[in-house]
Amino acid sequence: MVLWGAVLGALLAAIVVCLCLPGLLRQRKPQEPPLDKGPVPLLGHAMAFRKNAFEFLKGMWTKHGDVFTVQLGGQYFTFIMDPLSFGPIIKESQKKLDFVKYSQQLVLKVFGYQSVEGDIQMIHLASTKYLMGAGLEVLNTAMLDSLSLVMLGPKGWSPDASCWHEDGLFHFCYNILFKAGYLSLFGYTKDKEQDLLRAEEIFVKFRRFDLLFPRFVYNLLGPREWLEVAQLQHLFHKTLSVKHSLERDSMSTWLCYMLRRLREQGIAPAMQDKFIFMMLWASQGNTGPTSFWALLFLMKHPEAMQAVREEAIQVLGEARLEPKKFFSFKFSALKHTPVLDSVMEETLRLKAAPTLFRVVESDYTLKMASGQEYLLRRGDKVALFPYLSVHMDPEIHPEPTTFKYDRFLNSNGSRKVDFYKAGKKIHHYIMPWGSGVSICPGRFFALSEIKLFVLLMVTYFDLVLVDPDIPVPPCDPDRWGFGISQPSYEVCFRYRLKPLE
Repeated sequence: MVLWGAVLGALLAAIVVCLCLPGLLRQRKPQEPPLDKGPVPLLGHAMAFRKNAFEFLKGMWTKHGDVFTVQLGGQYFTFIMDPLSFGPIIKESQKKLDFVKYSQQLVLKVFGYQSVEGDIQMIHLASTKYLMGAGLEVLNTAMLDSLSLVMLGPKGWSPDASCWHEDGLFHFCYNILFKAGYLSLFGYTKDKEQDLLRAEEIFVKFRRFDLLFPRFVYNLLGPREWLEVAQLQHLFHKTLSVKHSLERDSMSTWLCYMLRRLREQGIAPAMQDKFIFMMLWASQGNTGPTSFWALLFLMKHPEAMQAVREEAIQVLGEARLEPKKFFSFKFSALKHTPVLDSVMEETLRLKAAPTLFRVVESDYTLKMASGQEYLLRRGDKVALFPYLSVHMDPEIHPEPTTFKYDRFLNSNGSRKVDFYKAGKKIHHYIMPWGSGVSICPGRFFALSEIKLFVLLMVTYFDLVLVDPDIPVPPCDPDRWGFGISQPSYEVCFRYRLKPLE
């Protein structure tokens, strides 16, 4: 038995060496980008990248220039840091630079969903039909009703709501946006009080999964955490099952459309359950954190808060709640808030940090804006990290670390879209939603949710920080590359409904 164990161990080691040998022996070829395999065989720079992707990439950029290939956990990633060269990569056909394979692997691991051909097109079509235009207006109405329910309770305004309350701003925003978004998209039962309790239970579990998510993706969980993730996945698959979802009233047409399409394709109910979990994450994972940053910046910058409130009065009028009433809102106002739109773009510029990936399907020639050409190998991955290369570029955005609420406004109050680098107009001057085939299909609804919530908060509520001098928290380094960053610590604030005058 001991002998066979030794033989099997040696055989396994030999297989691993054979599989990994090409990566271990890899050398830079003529016309390829600078190659940096890192200090540890196979792992390469994986630990440094995982510890703080922003600082790691900044160091690699300084060391190697606008294009470089690094080894991360046995895989090779070529990062492009020149935003003037993004266009060809974003527009390239799927046959050459593929986004789908990478996303399929990720959703299978994280949500257990086995993607089928046409899924991405289906999601984009559903989002175009039901998260934009007339469909968006329907969802906005549902979202206002859900926000009223979550923030005011089933019976509406009550006198104690005009008393001061204290909470953590991140928890407050995430909790409210998650529950309201969940109810708007997934519908209600006949018992709204029970719906609120259920939404709270789901949020608590969702938040726990969210905290484990970055290390889960990087395979850095401990044994107990792996077990916990598996249990959470099973819980969401059961809680969000098609069977339970179809028992609800007023499920969004967006979700109904996609579930119908899956049924027509013969997708098993168990796999549909996993698809619903994926859609919950996609729709609710970033709106709460974005709202946190937006409200924090407004409270830290009184001139910005004043400008947004003045604009809100212009488009909404003075708003006060009467007893047992819910929020009222003119949805046309969402199209006439250039100041708030600038605040949102500035918030996203400062705090949205996604990484865009493409898989090189066949040996590929990368043409830079400078005229320089690089050869990329089949099987490698191309990566863009626009937070560092665009959002924090002082040539594109002067004083890039400073919040300027009017950065995206022209002097006449219209939206500013002209930004330059090296004397050339840059098309991708802010990329919070990704771009090209990987752009977030639900971005219009997400932005509408956040704007609606922020306008309700600044219109109906008084808001103050418990400690006015508290600095804006740095971003949690675990979240680099995963959409909207999250704060490294909580910020306490006080709020109350504006009293009747």
